[in-house]
Amino acid sequence: MIDSPVEGHDYPGSLPQLRRWFSSDGDCLDYLDWLRWPDGFVCPACGGCSDRGSLAAHRCADCTRRTSATAGTLFHATRTPLTVWFEAAWLLMASKQGLSALELQRVTGLGSYQTAWAMLHRFRVAMTSTGRGPLTGRVEVDESIYGGVTAGIRGRELGGKALVIGAVERRGPHGFGRARLIVVPDASRRTVSRFLTENIDQDATIITDGWSAYPDVAARLHMAHEAHRISAQTEPAHVVLPGVHRVFSLSKRMLEATYQGGVQIEHLQAYLDEFTFRFNRRTARQRGLLFLRLLEHAVTTPTTGYSDLIAVNRASATRHRPVPATRRKPATLAGTPLERPWRAA
Repeated sequence: MIDSPVEGHDYPGSLPQLRRWFSSDGDCLDYLDWLRWPDGFVCPACGGCSDRGSLAAHRCADCTRRTSATAGTLFHATRTPLTVWFEAAWLLMASKQGLSALELQRVTGLGSYQTAWAMLHRFRVAMTSTGRGPLTGRVEVDESIYGGVTAGIRGRELGGKALVIGAVERRGPHGFGRARLIVVPDASRRTVSRFLTENIDQDATIITDGWSAYPDVAARLHMAHEAHRISAQTEPAHVVLPGVHRVFSLSKRMLEATYQGGVQIEHLQAYLDEFTFRFNRRTARQRGLLFLRLLEHAVTTPTTGYSDLIAVNRASATRHRPVPATRRKPATLAGTPLERPWRAA
């Protein structure tokens, strides 16, 4: 990733500047090429640096393999023009509440809802950063059920809903740092142990409610633990654990407001990854910086086919049918000079 990127040099600072920078699909391809090989082309097959090709198709002089900036990435073999991809990435990062596929289709003129949905979901795959650092310091941890209230279901019972374990770093008396939201099958000790191991530094102090799984797991993992029994206190859970409950509330608000509560459980993790990607970068003053970080992840994300995006069940397959091969190619957003058509007779 680019260290200390500069607005106006490494990334556009506004939507008008984005459109000036990337007025053609060739400009977009050149930017992706620069992000993928900032110090010059390196063959992904043999590591050779000698290039006999062009920007559209690099050719390694050592092994003669041909490749491009989009090969093997999120943009591999896409039929959608790169100008549309860049516009979608900017709109997704510019909004604090996310971007629905229907809204993207309306704004960019995409020919189908499926295309818009697949584009946004591929970006969400890129937001699932591998190798991200664990949470540190004092970390609040709790669970919440997503999917609404079901009559007769209490506590940590699911009843067809999704259980999510959340964690957020405390920064001072009122500040919060990074967050994690992970969909889990249950709240068992094994599940809690795996969540803490994968997401929280061993030297951190976890702050939880009185659920019996936490002290046992914390002792087994040799982690400092601070428990608050909610039932023994007059203050509610959102006062005792304000950070993680704020994250739960904001993420649920995004799901209800932007996506109209239509997110299926099997896709919930992707939308939570989108939320945490944006939440953990909320202090960035420039939306263009988030745009840059998203594209940096995109050029290192392996190709994800449409069949890999949809859930392998009948309900999801019915909602997101594969795009027919005869569907027209989406129009590019590349700028072309106009002779002031509003002046024409």
